[in-house]
Amino acid sequence: MRTVLYIIQKEFIQVFRNRTMLPIIFLVPLVQMLILVYSATMEMKHINFVVTDNDLSATSRRLVNRFEGSPFFHLQGFTFSPGEAEDAMDKGRADLIIHIPEGFESGIYRENAGKVQLSVNAINAAAAGLVAAYSGYTINSFNRELAEENLHHTRPVMIKTIDVKTRYWYNPELNYKIFMLPGILVILVTIIGMFLSALNIVREKEMGTIEQINVTPIKKHHFIIGKTIPFWIIALFELAFGLALGKILFHLPTEGSLWVLFGFAGVYLLVAMGMGLLISTSANTQQQVMFIVFFFMLTFIMMSGIFTPVESMPEWASRVNLINPFAYFMRVIRMVLLKGSGFADISREFFSLLALAIVLLSLAVWRYRKVA
Repeated sequence: MRTVLYIIQKEFIQVFRNRTMLPIIFLVPLVQMLILVYSATMEMKHINFVVTDNDLSATSRRLVNRFEGSPFFHLQGFTFSPGEAEDAMDKGRADLIIHIPEGFESGIYRENAGKVQLSVNAINAAAAGLVAAYSGYTINSFNRELAEENLHHTRPVMIKTIDVKTRYWYNPELNYKIFMLPGILVILVTIIGMFLSALNIVREKEMGTIEQINVTPIKKHHFIIGKTIPFWIIALFELAFGLALGKILFHLPTEGSLWVLFGFAGVYLLVAMGMGLLISTSANTQQQVMFIVFFFMLTFIMMSGIFTPVESMPEWASRVNLINPFAYFMRVIRMVLLKGSGFADISREFFSLLALAIVLLSLAVWRYRKVA
């Protein structure tokens, strides 16, 4: 036990002497909280649109005003030429073209039907879906307004309607930052756990101090434990720091138990560090470690469900996620913080990660060659 404590003491001294590592530990969380939470969002609040109004009626103008009055849409101009409108979209000045044909107003009042064409820039499929949804909601709202006005000019008719009241659970205001912030915290904790622990042993190799350690009577498991615990503590501190920033800056809710969250995070970090240590025992330079770690991190992040639901992925991708620790922690941190889930709700993920941690750390100890 004394041997492990000496190694831990040595690691903390090295961490606080390293000028490169300290900014990563203390500045990365602040940058991620202030920038990534705002930038990594699926919301669209600035949709540029161009109008080709060939009707030039009061009704067509009211429809355009309805779009202008929305905080999501920003009018870029009018034109009578479809070619000019398409040119604006080709040059990236417009995300949406609203085509209002001649006879739009007369069609509504005489034939009870009016036609509007929406052309949406669909290079980004997710963005195009949101633009179409926002546009459809705006047009439907305008249509209901016209229908209510027409009822006052005709014989009153009792219309039976279904009154639907929607209630959103766990995120009532549909605040996307609340959804993204836990995912950013997972990435933050993993950078500290996997990336820095992976660089640690390789740095010892490049500096030549690993040979001095190998000639000592330190056992392999003592060495791996001593290398793991300091970054495990630092990563948990980063999680607490990130949660505090999220509470102060974004009013992040904490519905569940923090003890459950930190207990799960502790097991998750053992998995992340086990991967990092396993990579570092096989690499000889820090460049090799960075390439390998970034390969695994990018793959795991994109498949974890931080941006797109895991349920929308192909079946084979869902099976791959069985060995993706990111997917487990991404799901659990949102369940605990937003839904208030307890240990019984996350026990399956907990024991799965615990088994994976035992395997990875055992492989790291076995793979480390204590050769002078």
